[in-house]
Amino acid sequence: MLEMRDMGAPINPLALIVALFLTLSSTTTLVVGGFTGFGSAAGPSVIIVGAGMSGISAGKTLSDAGIKNLLILEATDRIGGRMRKTNFAGINVEMGANWVEGVNGDTVNPIWTMANKLNLRKFRSDFDGLSSNAYQENGGLYESSVVEGVIDEFDKVDEAASKYSKALPPSGSKDISVLTSQRLQDHVPTTALEMAVDYFNYDYEFAEPPRVTSLQNTVPLATFADFGEDVYFVADQRGYASVVVRRIQYGRGGVTVSTEDGSVYKANYVLVSVSIGVLQTKLIKFEPVLPDWKILAIYQFDMAVYTKIFLKFPSTFWPQGNGTEFFIYASERRGYYPIWQQFEKQYPGANVLLVTVTDEESRRIEQQPDSQTKAECMEVLRNMFGKDIPEATDILVPRWWSDRLFRGTFSNWPLGVNRFEYDQIRAPIGRVYFTGEHTSTHYNGYVHGAYLAGIDSANIMISCVKKGLCKYEIKPKES
Repeated sequence: MLEMRDMGAPINPLALIVALFLTLSSTTTLVVGGFTGFGSAAGPSVIIVGAGMSGISAGKTLSDAGIKNLLILEATDRIGGRMRKTNFAGINVEMGANWVEGVNGDTVNPIWTMANKLNLRKFRSDFDGLSSNAYQENGGLYESSVVEGVIDEFDKVDEAASKYSKALPPSGSKDISVLTSQRLQDHVPTTALEMAVDYFNYDYEFAEPPRVTSLQNTVPLATFADFGEDVYFVADQRGYASVVVRRIQYGRGGVTVSTEDGSVYKANYVLVSVSIGVLQTKLIKFEPVLPDWKILAIYQFDMAVYTKIFLKFPSTFWPQGNGTEFFIYASERRGYYPIWQQFEKQYPGANVLLVTVTDEESRRIEQQPDSQTKAECMEVLRNMFGKDIPEATDILVPRWWSDRLFRGTFSNWPLGVNRFEYDQIRAPIGRVYFTGEHTSTHYNGYVHGAYLAGIDSANIMISCVKKGLCKYEIKPKES
């Protein structure tokens, strides 16, 4: 999802959005990190808050429809939003979106099309050897047959859950959690290995545990059902962005957007593409206050935290070759440094490992020194590979949850939210429109969800501006 939850082989996520941005009309004005490019055009004016994938996608859609008087306000010093590369240990790694998920199906993922057009480096993620790379908490590998047995049992549970999910009302009114589905089948993970496999199946994908995650909107997962089961990791060295908006005033006559540096911008419409995590804070003040139904819908959704921790070593000590890209650490403490990835193919000779944590562990780690996180990682690795392995020379710990401009990594559809609330999240309020991966009905949390959400929200605005169809219909909530 919008780790934007994209997992697989290296492409350059930032390159995708830069290429998309370059297709915008020359009349688009960008204000990002103090740099301003100017343009002007006749017709209605639109301010887009945020230069992430959704904001840029919406801008291109508006521009292509003839609405070219656009101003994009970006709070960071770059475009890209949660698609962010940084240099670590001499290579460019992605702190946010890193995978194209949903490839090689009957329908082509639009992000995959963009990646191929740009000829980005892509590596299919190889999970096939996982059963041979599951480590016990106190050292030693599990027998592969034991791990395969646990995985097979989970597959059966998932298959039954999928059938149950498809039989539920489309509105989501009878939805249950993934954990409840497991309980109905008398299959609640209890052993360290079962919890590790459960984490790989759910938390590693959705950044939150099965007890809070909606069954109906994740099993089966639309991304894989629609676009294919394969996932590709992005490792292109070109990469996959302060104007902080603090107030949005809106009325029948137009909108006024005020930023932290005291600047004031006026337009006919505003399109807000910040994360739902930011919408749940007081960073942006809306005047008048958003209606209660809108606020309630926003707060019912979850902003999850997905943390990719990179470690650099002087030499390799982990298995390499086919079937060794991913390995699991099965701790009695669920979610404690569980999923590891080595980059023999993606970053040859870099000697870098990636470990992923989520949710409560992510928040805990963000609040402690990197030195403590490194020490915890080294203890886990020494449990797996022995006491004589070399010490990590560097560590990179992203802090998306602590960053006031993001407040997390991507949205997760929790139990209790159905499609009625989802329509409310996306619905415009007068001249204020909303977009972002969290407004994508089927692909929330993914890069392709952000891209398609930008197009959808722009088209809602276009219908109003061009056709006078400004009333947004929200289907009645089904019982």
